[in-house]
Amino acid sequence: MFEALLLLFIKHFICDFPLQTSPWMYRNKGIYFHPGGIAHAAVHGVGTGLVLFYYIGKSAIVYALIDFIVHYHIDWLKLNINKKFNFRADNSNGFWILLGLDQLAHHITYFVIIYYAFNYYAIT
Repeated sequence: MFEALLLLFIKHFICDFPLQTSPWMYRNKGIYFHPGGIAHAAVHGVGTGLVLFYYIGKSAIVYALIDFIVHYHIDWLKLNINKKFNFRADNSNGFWILLGLDQLAHHITYFVIIYYAFNYYAIT
């Protein structure tokens, strides 16, 4: 389980930073159902599926979908709070606190996914 969790953390970094270089993704994640936000969350879902497939086989699809949905909504909420309060990296500690909270929420998601994936396979 520890190895899978570590791989999900590494996957998260890769998908959230190096693979999110398009303004089309990061500028539009706060617009509900915008293809940019959906694409970003889908990249995360695919990454989670690939990591978990090695450990739990086809059950990984369920957890990939869960990660996609949860990741999408965490990012959407963060961006909307930033917009509502005009939090930006150059004007507010709130931006940085919210960024940290966003990352914490994603990592807690991985703990929950790992717990259920290794204790209760979704598909047998």
